[in-house]
Amino acid sequence: MVSETAFESISLDVTDGVATIEFHRPEVYNALNDTVMLDLLRAFDEIQLDRSIDVVVITGEGDDAFSAGADISQYAGTAEEHDPRQKDRQELFYEMYRKPFECHAPVIAKINGYCVGGGLIFAMYCDMRIAVDDAKFGVPVTDIGQIPTGNSTWRAIELVGEAKAKELVYTAGMIGADEAERIGLVNHAVPREELDETVTEIVEAIQSTGRSAVKNSKRAFNHAVDAETAEENREFESDVWWEQFATDERERLVDEFNEK
Repeated sequence: MVSETAFESISLDVTDGVATIEFHRPEVYNALNDTVMLDLLRAFDEIQLDRSIDVVVITGEGDDAFSAGADISQYAGTAEEHDPRQKDRQELFYEMYRKPFECHAPVIAKINGYCVGGGLIFAMYCDMRIAVDDAKFGVPVTDIGQIPTGNSTWRAIELVGEAKAKELVYTAGMIGADEAERIGLVNHAVPREELDETVTEIVEAIQSTGRSAVKNSKRAFNHAVDAETAEENREFESDVWWEQFATDERERLVDEFNEK
């Protein structure tokens, strides 16, 4: 069971199989500093131990931002002043980004406003992204004389393609939710008053189907992302397929389907 113990910068609530994480730094657009990242690591470690959790939903406090990314105040000064701290921080970013990707349950980024820089990269590692239609997206790292981190170049190319990923970074440009939906960066862009309902409908749809099948499907998709060859992926997928076939869940759901 998730302890739901106090965190400094986020909250974690688990109700009816749904874990909800919320960033709590609205005064700085829910920016990601070291405290937030360490809190997220601990939260996901707790979630990973609780296999009764079906879905994870992540959002930001307030109406302005999901997350504005890295806390830029932590980047001021010369490189010598930051070595090796910044190198360690980049490893911390990557470890944090991978947590929703590696989580046993589907993770939904509920994007309620600005989703920028490291905030967008974190959302990209989630399984799905649902955004309000006035949200803004971008990775404007070149505006502060830096490049993307956390293997985000690979993830961005995977989601939106090389040309669009390069355009977003090279120009430090921002795009709206409609464009983000068009290029596949988000699954749905909806009016703000429909955000809660849309996310709830997706969560309920996931929970109404084979829960073990969903989690094993995530394992198969994630392996496909990292697989070196199609044959390697096919073999892994086949093993997981048979693993799922042997479950009581599969037997029960097939019987229910045939009885309709």
